[in-house]
Amino acid sequence: MSLTASLSDYLTVRRSLGYKLRGDGQMLAGFAARLDEQGETTVTVAAALAWATEPRDAAPAQWRRRLTMVRGFARYLASLDPACQVPPPDLLIAPAHRPPPYIYSAEEIAALIHAAGTIGAPLPSATMQTLISLIAATGLRLGEALALDRGNAGPDTGALTVTGKNGQVRLVPVHSTVTTMLAGHARRRDRLCPRPACPAFFITSTGQRAGQRGVQEAFARLTALAGIATPPGRRRPRIHDLRHTFAVTTLTGWYRDGADVQARLPVLSAYLGHSSPEATYWYLQATPELLALAAARLQPPGQHQPGSDHQAGRAS
Repeated sequence: MSLTASLSDYLTVRRSLGYKLRGDGQMLAGFAARLDEQGETTVTVAAALAWATEPRDAAPAQWRRRLTMVRGFARYLASLDPACQVPPPDLLIAPAHRPPPYIYSAEEIAALIHAAGTIGAPLPSATMQTLISLIAATGLRLGEALALDRGNAGPDTGALTVTGKNGQVRLVPVHSTVTTMLAGHARRRDRLCPRPACPAFFITSTGQRAGQRGVQEAFARLTALAGIATPPGRRRPRIHDLRHTFAVTTLTGWYRDGADVQARLPVLSAYLGHSSPEATYWYLQATPELLALAAARLQPPGQHQPGSDHQAGRAS
C-alpha cells in the first residue's frame, strides 16, 4: 500500500473521532506524495525531519508543528508497519510563545463597522458589519460565526447554537441588542438574496456560505480604512482579535467590579468554547493592564504594587 493510501486511512480514522484536519491533511498529503515519488515505503526520522524543516525561513515553532503532524501519522503507521520510524517528540525544540493579541478599543470597533458600511456591494457590506459586531459582542471564533445556519441564529431564542472545535455544540446566550441586530441582518440578507444556494446565515452575493479567507482579506482592508495600524514588532490586527478583545474586556470588567474572577473563569471558558479553564487562564496575562489588575489582587490589604494604581487607571 502506498503512503498516500495509508494516510487516507489515517485521516479517515482521525476525522471519525471529530478532528477536521483540513490544513494538516493537505500538508501531510504533500509529505506522503513526496515519499511515494521517492520510492520510500515507510516513514523515516530523516525524511520526517527534512520535510518538517523544509521552509528554511519558517520559525522553529512552525518546524515543530510540522514534525508533530508527521508524528501522529507515523504513530498510526507504526502499528501496521514495524519498519516505520516515529520521530522523537523532543527532536525539534521551539520556545513556547503565543503572540500577544491586539485589543481593540470601542472606538476602533465602531470605526471598523463604519468602514464595512462603505463596501460598495450591499450584501458583503451587511455581512461584514454584522460579523464584526457579532464577534465583538460574543467572542465567537470566525469559523463558528460563519458556520451558523439560519436555524442556529433565530432572533426569538435569545441564544445561538454554535458548533465549535471538534464538532462540540454549545448554546451561547446573547443580549437582546444582538438578537435585534441579527434579525435586522436576516431581513436585509433575504431582501438582497431571496433565493440563496445554502442555509447559511452569512452568505456571499452569489448565495454561497461566506468563507474565512474572503472575510479575512476584507477585514485586512477594513483595518486600513479604519486607521488601525500594526503595532511595531507585532503582527497585523486580525478579526480573531475581536474574540480576544471580548475575553479581555470581560475579565477587566470583572476585576473592576470586584467580582470573584477565579469563580467566574469556568463560565467564561464554557461561553468561549474552550476545552478547559486552563486555556482561558492565558487571558489573565494577555495585556499589561489586565495583568496589573490581577496582580493587585495578590497584594496584602493596604499595600499596593508600585505603579499599579497608574496601570489600573489606564485599564479603566
